[in-house]
Formats: sequence, structure tokens, C-alpha cells
Amino acid sequence: MKINKIKYLFGICFISVSTIVAQKNTTLKFSTSIKEDATPHVLRKLMKLESRSNVQINFEKGTYHFYPDKGLESFEHISNHGDHMIRTAFPLRDFKNTTIDGNGATFVFHGIMIPFLVDGSENITIKNITIDWAQAFHSEGLIIAHNAEEHSFDMKISDEYPYEIRNEQLIFVKEYYEHGIGQSILYDPQRKAIAFDTESYTNISLGSKVKSSNNIESIDYKYEVDHRAPSLKKIGIENRLKVVQLKPGVVRLYGHKKKLPPVGMILVMKGQQGFNRVAPAFRVTHTKGFTGLNVNIHHAGGMGIIAENSSDLLLDNFNITPSHGRMVSTTADATHFVGCSGKVTLQNSTFNNQLDDATNVHGTYQKVVEKLDDYSIGVRMGHHQQQGFQIGNKGETIGLVRLSESFFAYDHLTLQSVEKLNSRYHIIRFNEKIPASLQPGDLIENLDGYPELFVKNCVISNNRARGLLISNPVSTVIENNFFSTEMEAILVPVESGHWYESGNASNVIIRNNTFQDCNHSGYDRGVIRFVTDDDNQNIAFKNIEITNNTFNHFDNLILEISNTDGLLFSKNTITNSGTFPQLFADNPVVKLKSSKNIVFKRNKYEGKAKEKIESDSNLTEIKFK
Repeated sequence: MKINKIKYLFGICFISVSTIVAQKNTTLKFSTSIKEDATPHVLRKLMKLESRSNVQINFEKGTYHFYPDKGLESFEHISNHGDHMIRTAFPLRDFKNTTIDGNGATFVFHGIMIPFLVDGSENITIKNITIDWAQAFHSEGLIIAHNAEEHSFDMKISDEYPYEIRNEQLIFVKEYYEHGIGQSILYDPQRKAIAFDTESYTNISLGSKVKSSNNIESIDYKYEVDHRAPSLKKIGIENRLKVVQLKPGVVRLYGHKKKLPPVGMILVMKGQQGFNRVAPAFRVTHTKGFTGLNVNIHHAGGMGIIAENSSDLLLDNFNITPSHGRMVSTTADATHFVGCSGKVTLQNSTFNNQLDDATNVHGTYQKVVEKLDDYSIGVRMGHHQQQGFQIGNKGETIGLVRLSESFFAYDHLTLQSVEKLNSRYHIIRFNEKIPASLQPGDLIENLDGYPELFVKNCVISNNRARGLLISNPVSTVIENNFFSTEMEAILVPVESGHWYESGNASNVIIRNNTFQDCNHSGYDRGVIRFVTDDDNQNIAFKNIEITNNTFNHFDNLILEISNTDGLLFSKNTITNSGTFPQLFADNPVVKLKSSKNIVFKRNKYEGKAKEKIESDSNLTEIKFK
């Protein structure tokens, strides 16, 4: 008995010691002595770690510069960005239980870098840090004069945005990067927000059809091609816009087709679509548990954070705001989640002045090219910025979708493997036999790749595009937020013909929010929209609740609803702000089509619309109350 007792106690001691050793933390500390170029110092210590578990990384408060010259290089397919070689100082691959604490430090990046590359990791926290770039990935110019007779305008460009004119084209030159005019939009410097009715003036016209060509139509592609991809989109297009320098820092632009932009506005330019998303601040992939806490992102050449195939993400006091008097923060979405699951929470955060949505949550449709055998299919990525995206992991449920018949999967299979032959074409193998009903042209989506989404106590304003773009069939709660966006505040779509962003929507709660003068850029759209890009009457959206919100809107249209079964719009207050002149004074408050079980009750209306509801023939009995 004594011997057994000793063995038992020894075993307990051994287990306890082993547990202590396994949980031992590794701490890395960095001081401002490395501030001139922190990249090699940080990278060297990270790559020499014996264990990538339980790592604490601390920075002394101060300003640190990071250059790409000594960064770790890899080729990355980044969803909704360009695919290219990038460099990073923080390659967090296969890390577990790791915290990076900036303690109030500011990280200033130079050129094409991804500051934080998080892949295949668990329980990662990054906190108390500010991220910025020394030179912006966009450029700004002040409109100073018009010439109506020749339809030209003059623009003053500050020394912050170096440029040169090549063959009458304006090119902005940065550290390690350059861009032309490309995608452009007007900002109002007084409001520091997207200019009212900017759609009448921008984008600046860049191209027109070529005048001469020969035998182009004879080119025959055996397989489907993406004519919007950078390699094909210029076919048939020549430069239309011509730029001359009047004096250093002042240029004149000829050839614009739209209205001349108003004097005093700032033209923001970020280069050609397909080439202008190169450096998001955070890239998170195949990671379980990510927290961004007390993080400020003043700029990035792409999104603030792009998360793919990851679960349980929390952004708390995660703020996107511009610095140095710039009109723009990030040049694309503030946050973006593709194929993510578990819980995704955005709270107590500010998303201002980014050049796309505050967040976009969706899956990815991939198009069936062919059935290869009883268990395998070949699929194609529909959009060039979805190339390389992995539809899911082993054991996850893949839905088979034919949108002409239903926005919901007609069957489902269990994923066994994904073989990436190239970035566009993957071979998908399932555990079960593929149903005979599958046809080329059908779509697949990952039914497990959607989260419980919470967006609360956030400020979303002064940005291009929408506030929230949500395609989430699990559940979504949007509460206690402030919206003032140039397009819709909330867009819930089914989108299959351009971006191939999958997902319908169910169980959506929108409550206790304030919507201030959204859709002021010139689009005829509702402040909140549930829409599909397929012209049919199939139900796409279910169980929607919009309650206790305040809409202080300069125009009439508040709500666009289509393809919806079950929506309650109750206890909302709608007033006319008078901030801007109405753009669409003939619009009603609500547009309805292809929907059922729609209820309006106990709403307060003090707007200017002559009609409350415009509906198709099946919904004429619905009244706005």
C-alpha cells in the first residue's frame, strides 16, 4: 500500500510539473531603441522562438517604423484583395495563446506590407496599438477651377502626394508603390465626409472605346473567363482623360464625361480597381479565436482587417479613422469576414472615412464546372479577387445551390478534401455520392461558414459605400449604432453575378440605431435594403425585426424589401433632417416586392413622402402604421 501510495503521489507531482512546464510563458520585449526600422528586430525574435505557444510580446510606448526591405516575404491569395508577394514583420503562423501588447505604441509602416499576418493560429490577442502608413496608398487633390467651354477642371495637389505626368496620364509615386487616378470620389473638406451627390461628378472618366482594332472577336476561350479581371479588362479601352501641368502642384484634366466636380471639393483617387488593394493592416486566416482590443488603424492600402475561414473573432474599441488631415482612412472596407464561423463581434468601435463598407460578412459561391466522378467535382472561382479561396475544411457541410430555383441549398454534402490545381480551379471531393441533380453552372457554398454576428455601440460614418453588408443565414444583431453613410446604411443581399459572395439572411435584428442622412451620394436606394441580383420571386430572407430605430433622413426612401418572408417594422421614428435637398422627392417611404408576412405597427412618421408604401400586386393590402 505504501509503495502504491508513493507511486500515486509521484504521478501527481509529475503531472503537475509537466503541466507547469507546458504552460510556461515566453516573453519578448521591444524598446524604442529599434524605432528606426523595427522589422528585422521583431522578425528575428519571432522566427527564433522555440515554442509558438503562450507567447507574450510587449512594446515600450513610442513610435516604431517598419520597412519592407527586411520583412519576411510570401505570396498570398487574399480574399477581396489583389494576389501578390507581400512582406510582414509579424508572421503569426501556428501560434497559440499569444498576446501582442503595444502599450500605446504607434507602428508606422512603409510600402506594401501586411503588418499582422495571422494564419493557422489559436487565441491571438493584439491590443493597445495604433497603425498608420508614412505615405498613403491613395492621393488627394483640391478642385480649384473650371473651364465650362472645354469641359476641363484644375486640381491643386499638395507635396504630400508626389506625382508625375507620363504620356498625359497622372501617376502618383509613393514609397515602393504608385497608382494612377483610377477609382475616384469627392470628399467635402468642411464635413470631412463623402460629398453630397458625388455620383453626378465621379468616378472621373478614364477610358473610352478604342477606335481601331483587328480580329479581336476571333479570340476563342475554351472555358469561361472573367472579363473584369485585370488581365482582360483593358481590352477595347483606350485612355480618354488627358492631364497637363499648369505649374508644379497644379494640373488640368481634360476629357471627363460627367459634371465638372465643384470647386472646393477634394478629389480622392486610389488607382485602378484590381490593383489598388495591396496592404491590409490585419490578415487573419484559418484561426480559432482572435481579439483586437484598443486598436486604432489610421490607414491601410486595402482593408483594416480581412478574416477568412476563421472563428470566434472579437473587435472591441477597434477604430478606423484618418490621420494627418487626410480625408481617407483605409482604402477598402474597415473590416471584412469571409467564411467565418462561431461568434463575430464588433463593439464600441468607430469606422470612419474608409473607402468601402464598415463590415462585410459573407461566404463564397464557387461555380460547378463539371462532375469528375461519383464523389468529385471541379469548381471555378467566379471573381478574380476570390482566387485561391478554400471553400472549407474537412467535415464541413457544403450546400448545392441553384439560384434560379431557390436561394437555399437544394442538397448538401460533407467535404472530404480540396485540391487546388491553380488559383481559379479546384477539385472538391465529398464523403457522399454526388446527387444526380447536380448540373454544371450550379453553385456550392459552405453552410458551416457563417457566424453569429453582433454589431453594437459602433459609429459608422463619412465613408464610401455601405455601413454593413450582411449575407448571413445564421443570426445577426445590430443595435445601438450610429450610421451616416453615402450609400445604404445596411445592405442585405444575395449576390451571385459579380463578387460571388454567398449567403442569404435569417434571424436579423436591427434595433435602437440612429440613421442620419444616409444615401446622400446620389443613389436611389433605401437606407436599409434586402435585395437579390436574381430577378425571381423566390424567398431569400426570413425572420427580420427592425424596431426602435431613429431615421433622420433628408430624402424619402427608408426601406427596400424584396424576396422576404417575415418582417416586423415597429416603433421606429422617421423625420426629415433638411440637411440636403431631396434627390428623389417622388419616392415613398417603403418599397416592397416578392414578399409576404410583412408587418408595420406603432411607427412615428414626420417626413415629406406623399406615399408611404409602394408594392407589387401581391402586397397591396399592407399599410404603414
